[in-house]
Order: sequence, then structure tokens, then C-alpha cells
Amino acid sequence: MLQITALYAGALGILSVALGINVGRKRLASGVSILHGDDMDLALAMRKHGNLTEWVPMALILIAVLELNGVGLIALHALGAVLLISRVAHAVGLRADTLEGVGRAVGAGGTTLVTVVASIWAILTFF
Repeated sequence: MLQITALYAGALGILSVALGINVGRKRLASGVSILHGDDMDLALAMRKHGNLTEWVPMALILIAVLELNGVGLIALHALGAVLLISRVAHAVGLRADTLEGVGRAVGAGGTTLVTVVASIWAILTFF
């Protein structure tokens, strides 16, 4: 059973729904059905949700693979917690007008770190 993966998948699923609802609210307010219609608030909301949906599935798959291969609870929780914190930081810190920002950097860096570490670890479980 993938209990640890389930915990973080559930939390990240709730985050995804919250970000998706935000996109829907902004669509209703702007009247834009497809794409963003030059509405930068809508475009930003779309990227916050889109970036999460682009990065989280692979990271969760890798965490699940590690859990199935018997990696320890502390390591799995560390990977899951860093992933969750990173995604929240990215959603809070992403701005349309600048590439700078601590939240964006923490989010992107943390997500990349989890994905790289889990990828290498998954490969090592083969040997």
C-alpha cells in the first residue's frame, strides 16, 4: 500500500483543485473562455496551475516507485514534504512581471531537486 505517496498526492491534489478553481474564477470575471485573452491575471493563474500539473505527476510517480521499493519512511516524507512546500511556494511566489522572487526560486528549485533525487534513487534501486 502506498500510504505516504497517498498523503502527498492527496495534499497536492487539493492544491491543484484550489489553483484550478482560481483559474475558473478569473475566467468568469474576465469572460475569457479559451487561453487568456491578454488578461495577465488569468494568464498568471493558468501558469500557476499548469506548472503544478506539469511537474507534480512525475515527482509523485517517482516517490511511489521508491515507496514500492522499500525506501525508508523518513526519506519518503522528506521528498513528499519538500515537493508539497515547493509547490505551495511556487504558486505563492510566481509573478507575471518578474523572474525574481524567493517563492518562485524555492518552488522551482525544490521541485527539481525532488525530481532529480528521486529519479537517481529509483535508478539505483535497479542495482
